[in-house]
Amino acid sequence: MANASSRIISEDYADLLIEYYGDYSVFDRFTDAAVDIINDILAVVHIPVEQITNAAVYEFGYSAMPSLFGLISRQSLEASGILQIRAFPNFDLRGQGVLIGILDSGIDYTNPVFQNEDGTTRIALLWDQTIQGVNPPENQNYGTEYTREQINQALQSGNPLEIVPSMDEIGHGTMVAGIAGGSEVPESNFYGVASEAEFVVVKLKTAKRYLKEFFRLPVDSVCYQETDILYALEYILSAAARLRRPMAICIAMGTSQGAHDGRGLLSNYLSVIASTPGIAVVVAAGNEGSARRHFFGLVDQAIGYNTVELHVAENEGGFSMSLWGQSPSIFSIDIQSPSGEYIPRISATIDENREISFVFEETVIIIDIQMVESQSGDQLILLRFSNPTPGIWRFNVYEREDLNMGFHIWLPMSGFVSDDTFFIRSDPYTTILSLGNAELPITVTAYNDADDSLYINASKGYTRLNLVKPDIAAPGVNVIGPTLNQDFAEFTGTSVAAAHTTGVAAMILEWGFIRENFFRLSTTEVKKLLLRGARRDTAITYPNPEWGYGILDVYNVFDSLRIGIIL
Repeated sequence: MANASSRIISEDYADLLIEYYGDYSVFDRFTDAAVDIINDILAVVHIPVEQITNAAVYEFGYSAMPSLFGLISRQSLEASGILQIRAFPNFDLRGQGVLIGILDSGIDYTNPVFQNEDGTTRIALLWDQTIQGVNPPENQNYGTEYTREQINQALQSGNPLEIVPSMDEIGHGTMVAGIAGGSEVPESNFYGVASEAEFVVVKLKTAKRYLKEFFRLPVDSVCYQETDILYALEYILSAAARLRRPMAICIAMGTSQGAHDGRGLLSNYLSVIASTPGIAVVVAAGNEGSARRHFFGLVDQAIGYNTVELHVAENEGGFSMSLWGQSPSIFSIDIQSPSGEYIPRISATIDENREISFVFEETVIIIDIQMVESQSGDQLILLRFSNPTPGIWRFNVYEREDLNMGFHIWLPMSGFVSDDTFFIRSDPYTTILSLGNAELPITVTAYNDADDSLYINASKGYTRLNLVKPDIAAPGVNVIGPTLNQDFAEFTGTSVAAAHTTGVAAMILEWGFIRENFFRLSTTEVKKLLLRGARRDTAITYPNPEWGYGILDVYNVFDSLRIGIIL
């Protein structure tokens, strides 16, 4: 097989995510392929992009096509009880000795909030996946790794970018890292949570064009593919092991792709990571709660179907839409366009790929039906629209058998489809993005600590299988964070809340590992502590799909530890 290194970054090659479980014979079915082993379970197979046709889901399976992830966001210390607990000398925790793992749009390493008082960097390692041909990390085939020493050399020079040319052009990663662990700047009212932690940062390369085109995303959309996120996770875990430090990992991105049940390849892997002692994984829930991009329905037994009405915006170039049927029922659909053109009921078969054209409209729909999708075991109907006619599209959804289990439909997340493309009868629940549905990571929603109200756009639970998510709410409205011009601004969204919670997780890891109180702390134990210490409203029943188990209150967490109530 060919070498994988050049293919990882080349637009001429597609990336397939494959479960192989140590059996290398599974790669024999691929032609002109290069294989990059991630771990004992997962591998990435690189094949010529010409082999990715409209039938790729039928040929390779839905899970083999990497999902596309978008960035989630656009006074908090006091609200979370951090200042209160720091009044006790033994609990003046600031993340010392702990690493914060950031995989995002990069970081402005020249910003003073990521430096010590002497001007040296608090970034231990930086892997920029977008800079090729210099010094890739060990066991990685692309990008460039920069060490603390190189970053310090850059900071001491007159032109830092000549030595370390890594930049955050978007600002999302800089904001997330700053809120989680930036140095305090009281005169600007900025206080990073774990202000003495150090960072391991991965700047993710953007997704390949073929994958955006396959899922009908705008070519200029900012998104990252599942394979690069997996590589990033492997890197920061390896860094934590090399540096022999505990680490809190912040994942402030998500996707509406997948079954929303926590059983996808990356979600499963996150749960494995989350069970590792010394690692705390924090994930943002998403900002899809009021976006009208989710539909849930039951079939009307009297007429035999449920009509789904979808409003498509003017100038919508294309989009995908995925229907997930609850097992063991079997679902099928028919389609009516805005002009009234009718596509008769498409009966469900084991697996099917079909292209539908319209006589009076330019719209083309590629439909993939997987009766038993490999990760969830449930039925998937994936529709990919090209040149969709604006107006109201109607889909009658039929259910075979008499179980009336119901079905979910999701449109792409914010940034991947027009805000004016939405379901007429939408459902705000079950809108938590993957990876927020993964079982073991700490999934964080956002609230306004000024009035204790839930952030209006926050995604709501539970998962499609009724697992309690989100886990907890943290400050996420008008929170001050660093900008790319080395100033500060207010940020809002669940990315902000996840960053805040990552800093708190770093404090807990400092208490457990660095101060030698509890060496078994993993994400599971950190989550238990946070949930037990959460502040709850007596008028609300917990857990619930909006607030999870309540509002983050680290004072309550450590107050219980002070009086000896441990797990």
